Parts: sequence; C-alpha cells; structure tokens
Amino acid sequence: MAIELDHLIIPARDKVAAAQLLAELLDVRWSPTGIGPFAPVFVSDSLTIDFDTWPEPIPLTHYCFRVSQPEFDAILARIAAKGIPYRSSVFGPVDNAVGKWNDGSIVYWNEPDGHQWEILTVSYAR
Repeated sequence: MAIELDHLIIPARDKVAAAQLLAELLDVRWSPTGIGPFAPVFVSDSLTIDFDTWPEPIPLTHYCFRVSQPEFDAILARIAAKGIPYRSSVFGPVDNAVGKWNDGSIVYWNEPDGHQWEILTVSYAR
C-alpha cells in the first residue's frame, strides 16, 4: 500500500471560522462539526484538514497546496475578492502579486490565526 497523508489537525482560535474560510477559498466541502472536537475541511477524497480550537498561543505553521493553473487562478480570485493580502514570496512583503517558480505560479497568504498558506502550480519539492 502506498503511504498517503489522511488528515492534519490545525490549531485555531475559532475552528469553525478557520475551517469555513479555507473551504471557501479552496472551494471544497467542510462541516462545522466532525469526529471528535474538529471542524473538518474535505480537501480531497484522501485528505481532511481538521481545525481544532486551542488556547493561546497558537503555534504558527505553513501549509502548501499544489493545484492546476485554472484552480490557482480561481483560488487567487477568491482570495482577492475577500480582500486577503497575499504575496509572491514566502518571507516577502505583501505585494498582491503572483510569484513565478519553474514556469509555474506561486502565492502565499496568512489566515487570521497567523498560519501561512501557499498555493503553487509546480512543486519545488519534487
């Protein structure tokens, strides 16, 4: 059997708000309740992101999604429509620009708890 990542637990101040925002940006299903205390986001048939409300301080983490160029364009349009600042480089200033990598597109943004999200069309890890 191939090894697949099944789920992640991401800490949040408000698990429902965090789950809803990510699901809306990615245009995927989510639920305010799930197994245990979680608010799940169903990223794909094989991956669920479970948001859980944690006390302060919330540890900050980084998550990246590889998507097709049409999916990238649609997600970026939803990010912009919500007025979420984004940037073209991981540690760069907010420039509301798309970065280029290996003939692909890349964008970073932070959600309200501070977690850094990334979408890209060409993986630099492979």
